Amino acid sequence: PSPKCVVSRIHKMPDSKDSFKRLDHIEISPPIQHVQEEFTESARLTQTVLLESPDPLRRSFLKLYAILFVAYLCSATNGFDANTFGGLSAINTFDTYFGITPNNQDLVAALYVIGNVAGCLFAGPCADQYGRRAGMTIGSVICIIGAVMQATAHNLSALMGGRFILGVGAVLVQTAGPAYVVEMAYPRVDRRISSMFFLGTIVSTWLEYGLNFIPNTPQFTWRVPLAIQAVPSVIVLIFVWFIPETPRWYIAQGNIEKAKEILVKYHGDGNSDSTVVALELSEMQEVISAGGSDKRWWDFRTLFNSRSARYRTFLITCIAFFGQWDLPPTSYYFPLMAKTAGITHERTQLLLNALQTPIMMVAALFGLRWMDRIGRRKLLIASSTGMAMSVAIITACTAQQAGKPVVGAVGIAFVYVFLVVFAFAWTPAQSLYPTEVLTFNTRAKGLAFMNFLVNVASVFNTYVPPVAIARASWRFYIFYILWDALGAVVIYFTFVETKGRIWRRSNRYLRQAIRRRPAWKDEKSWCLGMKKIMRPAS
Repeated sequence: PSPKCVVSRIHKMPDSKDSFKRLDHIEISPPIQHVQEEFTESARLTQTVLLESPDPLRRSFLKLYAILFVAYLCSATNGFDANTFGGLSAINTFDTYFGITPNNQDLVAALYVIGNVAGCLFAGPCADQYGRRAGMTIGSVICIIGAVMQATAHNLSALMGGRFILGVGAVLVQTAGPAYVVEMAYPRVDRRISSMFFLGTIVSTWLEYGLNFIPNTPQFTWRVPLAIQAVPSVIVLIFVWFIPETPRWYIAQGNIEKAKEILVKYHGDGNSDSTVVALELSEMQEVISAGGSDKRWWDFRTLFNSRSARYRTFLITCIAFFGQWDLPPTSYYFPLMAKTAGITHERTQLLLNALQTPIMMVAALFGLRWMDRIGRRKLLIASSTGMAMSVAIITACTAQQAGKPVVGAVGIAFVYVFLVVFAFAWTPAQSLYPTEVLTFNTRAKGLAFMNFLVNVASVFNTYVPPVAIARASWRFYIFYILWDALGAVVIYFTFVETKGRIWRRSNRYLRQAIRRRPAWKDEKSWCLGMKKIMRPAS
């Protein structure tokens, strides 16, 4: 039999420095040595951060916040397009100028997403090979080119080409930006990027609504929103040269000294003897050296070469598809949905389109707060259940709204209810959960793979609904009811909770936890799993 593993029993994380003495008293058996070392290192880091309790307004943190803001704007880039085109579809002069009809509207809308799919092929490798800053830089340049092409387009072909190019650039910054935030942020400090998505959507939708009041400027009302899509990318492109690369990427390249220099400057407040810096550096070296840095840009086998890797990939796949196939994208088709409900006035359609963004932002910010209290998994289950119920009511109203304006208005109201329920959990989870379940060595490629899946799902959800609704009418919405309900079931039985889990970086422990306990007993599986790994001294 293998030697016993002797560890002090830990019922909860102690609140004193004595915890380090207890964590140091460990004898490791060979089969679980890697798991125990990583658990101990992560526990030390977590407890050190709690004990030091650094001032969030200290000088080094203020610099760090400014650096992270640059990466946050990568999400705003995507947010600008998400609602810009939907609002433009309500402007008659825009449709007339480019000859956009119900027959080609779905293709024009989907070209941005098709560009996303194409960009996913090299977004991850670019961020891995050349760094997160390089991904943000190249993506921003491409986004600017696409936005300029759209804003200056004089025919439909130029507009469509600009949308495709913008989609390619957007996925590059969406892959590099969140990875940068996760790897650069101070431990246990919020690394939430999703709220910046709404910065772009709010500006774009309300700009379209406001410009509609300016008389005798038919082209001005839609060329300006198309041009402003380049603003976040311009800001990123200017300031990306003044921010450092992430320490984890430097360690992956073998440049330990540079990684330490960055950690000391921004996490240690200039103190080279900082305990947090020492533990962070040790943990990064441990995790990255355990798997090695992936230098093969074309090789995505790291996402599938082990059971835990496949499980992580399964989780981000679920996030991609259940987060997209929930309802036809209101960002593109909300004005059309309003028109179907009998609301035909152009400004009213633009107002309804603009209102959805701040409503979703408020819901997402509340969701971010509760996600750290309740947990990702529970909120996602509740959200998917609420989404299925909301779509069921929308479907019933759509089926009965002919000649009944009140019923149509109720249907529009429940679209907003759906958006609140969705944004409360799914909007923050789509940014947080994938970065939490992916390891460093698979993070960039994993995010790129997830973006690829998101955009494959989006192509379907952008291109198919207009055709399907025209043929099947309200019956097509039944698909979304069943899909949202299925999402709640899948999350209940398979998702693991990542809220505050110090084991989430450990491939081996995750694999053992998956074998021993189903995800729906996750709260107990963590404790039971650790008891099997850590046995009290005899």
